[in-house]
Amino acid sequence: MTAPGIRDGQDAEDLDVEEVLALVKDGNRPARPSAGATPGPAATHGGRHGSPGVPGAGTGHPQASATPWTDARTRAGRAARSLAARRTPVSVTLDDALGLVLAAPLTALTDLPSFNTSAMDGWAVAGPGPWAVRDEGVLAGQAEPAPLVDGEAVGIATGARIPPDTTAVLRSEHGRTDEKGRLHPGRDLQHGQDIRPRGQECRSGDQLLPVGAVVTPAVLGLAAAAGYDTLAAVPRPRVEVFVLGDELLTEGRPHDGLIRDALGPMLPPWLRAMGAEVVAVRRLGDDAEALYQALTTSAADLIVTTGGTAAGPVDHVHPTLRRLDAELLVDGVEVRPGHPMLLAELTADRYLVGLPGNPLAAVSGLLTLAEPLLRTLAGRSAPEPYTLPLREAAHGHPYDTRLVPVVLRGDHALPLHYNGPAMLRGIAAADALAVVPPGGARAGQETEVLDLPWATAGIAACFT
Repeated sequence: MTAPGIRDGQDAEDLDVEEVLALVKDGNRPARPSAGATPGPAATHGGRHGSPGVPGAGTGHPQASATPWTDARTRAGRAARSLAARRTPVSVTLDDALGLVLAAPLTALTDLPSFNTSAMDGWAVAGPGPWAVRDEGVLAGQAEPAPLVDGEAVGIATGARIPPDTTAVLRSEHGRTDEKGRLHPGRDLQHGQDIRPRGQECRSGDQLLPVGAVVTPAVLGLAAAAGYDTLAAVPRPRVEVFVLGDELLTEGRPHDGLIRDALGPMLPPWLRAMGAEVVAVRRLGDDAEALYQALTTSAADLIVTTGGTAAGPVDHVHPTLRRLDAELLVDGVEVRPGHPMLLAELTADRYLVGLPGNPLAAVSGLLTLAEPLLRTLAGRSAPEPYTLPLREAAHGHPYDTRLVPVVLRGDHALPLHYNGPAMLRGIAAADALAVVPPGGARAGQETEVLDLPWATAGIAACFT
């Protein structure tokens, strides 16, 4: 039976926001089916890949059994803990370490600096001035120069070794030479001035960074300076993407009922930004046997599927998971868009995240299920949650969390339009997603914000 006020074949998720609000105002709130009930169109997500809803096509599971959004994210992260604990660290060169997580502490292999060095271009001087200047200066990279004696100076470059018995370094702009070639100071010198002493930054054996630190460009520089050629790191989770749907084109414009595949180009770089290694993208169409064979032969830690998570005539994900005797850990989430997403454990070492076919719904699934799972496998710590006030009101779903693309403007988040399940225009311009509670959020209300992967410090490295 269709919920009052909702047209046949139309999902409450696909309703225009104003229509949903009007239904609630009129007392025609889309009904949440009771457990065991056969879901009608109001409780289903028939549309796939942005196609219209299909009457009678649904998840096959009552909405009441869906997992709350926060619980789904927690469950996804927890599911990967046992596998993460069994993953063997890898030794990678500095060229390949960007974006990985340290599996061992970064301990200094040498003092930094490893010898007394000049912090400035100028003269190394001994004793009080004026000084007689040596003919040959000291450059960076040269062996230890001869000691100075009181009343003597030598020209020195930044980074060069300090001669023994040097009192201080006189900067170029603070000294002058007279007609006899003697050096005079232009201001008072302090003992040790502009000399970087050996071990100023660290001593050999000091811990520079702990296990779990993300390898950023600055970490690479520190590791190199501390004497490292390779780093022990947590390996990137290996991910395969299975694109489902016979209606998808890989090039050209939509025509004759066929549409362009948006998820095939979008998901691999998004997953890499989450720290994954995308080993393959397979286009399987609507072929149940092909899906079964692909799942049984994949060696990836995580398989991400697109579409096919409902219960329509060509939605093969649930039947195939049953055929594989996989354990469904999350089967539907109380979030819009994207509520038909799922998480399954295929074996003790492999997982599957089933994304809805609608593009923004798929993004919701990525951030809800794939991100916590990949973060755990990659050894990353969870980002600190934070909130921002909304500059404008954000409409909510009557009883589910809603993820809304926003741009960050100073200390506010501005909701974007074009945020329907099948739309990418809003998320393409977004900095983050606002987590809008059931019923919506008013202007000025503090709302949790999820940064997009490339907007988070240290994560952009994972694009490489």
